[in-house]
Amino acid sequence: MNLSPRIDAEHLWRDLMHSATIGATPDGGLNRQTLTPEDVRIRAWFTETAKSLGATVQIDSLGSQFAIFPGTEPRAPIAMGSHLDTQPTGGRFDGILGVLAGLATIRALRAAEITTRHPLAVINWTNEEGARFAPAMLGSGVHAGAFSAAYALSRTDAHGASLAEALAQSGQAGATPAGAQTLTAYFELHIEQGPILEQETIDIGVVTGVQGMSWFDVTVTGTPTHAGTTPLHLRHDPVLAAATMIQAVDALARADPAARATVGQLEAHPGSRNTVAERVSFTVDLRHPETRHLAALENAFRAALPPLAEARGCTARIEQIWHAPPVTFDATCLQAVGHAARLLGARYRPIVSGAGHDAVYLARICPTAMIFTPCQGGISHHPAESITREQAALGADVLLHTVLTYDRAQA
Repeated sequence: MNLSPRIDAEHLWRDLMHSATIGATPDGGLNRQTLTPEDVRIRAWFTETAKSLGATVQIDSLGSQFAIFPGTEPRAPIAMGSHLDTQPTGGRFDGILGVLAGLATIRALRAAEITTRHPLAVINWTNEEGARFAPAMLGSGVHAGAFSAAYALSRTDAHGASLAEALAQSGQAGATPAGAQTLTAYFELHIEQGPILEQETIDIGVVTGVQGMSWFDVTVTGTPTHAGTTPLHLRHDPVLAAATMIQAVDALARADPAARATVGQLEAHPGSRNTVAERVSFTVDLRHPETRHLAALENAFRAALPPLAEARGCTARIEQIWHAPPVTFDATCLQAVGHAARLLGARYRPIVSGAGHDAVYLARICPTAMIFTPCQGGISHHPAESITREQAALGADVLLHTVLTYDRAQA
């Protein structure tokens, strides 16, 4: 069977290893947060590489990069993409694989002298991780109309700098209004970020959808007092209140095997070792693949926490800062992914993504699907995040043949 074109696996791996030098940390990971100097460097490399392959590169007002490659017909592009920003202690493949596999797809088509009917786009979305500016997926969210541009630009980092200020300082704001570029379809290759595919020795995950998720900020306020002079029974200690609340969050999720609940940030104020804290702030991330169950989890969470604070003489304020409902991807796009996996002889299975991705928002405005490749131990958002050269190449080959299949089907 003729499987031409194929990805140049060595070139893709060199690109991945080059990316891993920009923002590299001593432990082998990456710290390339949105619009930092490291992010600006990888963006410049992306632009230079895309242009060398014949692209026109557009940058929207949020800084998202669109490398457009011409097709034979005047249609909206079929897009591939993900993100190049990372967590502060991130890995070398999360998001990055999807962008670089898009460039590898273009390189393979050029080598085979194939031009698709549709133009093709490779996209690097701004602030997917949400590590510097919360919430996550701001670039794709504004593009799809989930957030207003004004809201996204007003988001601030830990030092008080807004996204608008960071765009201006880094010179990464483009002239194209966010959302102006229409797309025929969107495909995103990504590492699984979980252990299922590896444990089941599956090569490719055909991602049928993404579970819903909600982010909350919780603030527990008590009474600051001296650690040595105030008896325990007279204290209104928000740290102890927060501890019981966090245990309750965990218990609520454990009641449903499909639910997820995570407290990822916790901070006591004023943060003195010999003072009972005045307040404690922590984050809560709730997830579920079904809308009604996610809503029930949210309601139970909101109801359970305030009484636990009151039992310690404290008050609790719960603020929801982000919500993304469960997403089901397009059937025709999924068929194209499955066809590509079969063509390449890959072992594949349907899977629901437990993590959020830019594809969540793109699914609102165009046919969308995702492709997963296994990652070692299911580890992600960590320097130990790892995939093999062969896994990267196979995932990129599935992406390549998915795009070709979809392009021909739409003709």
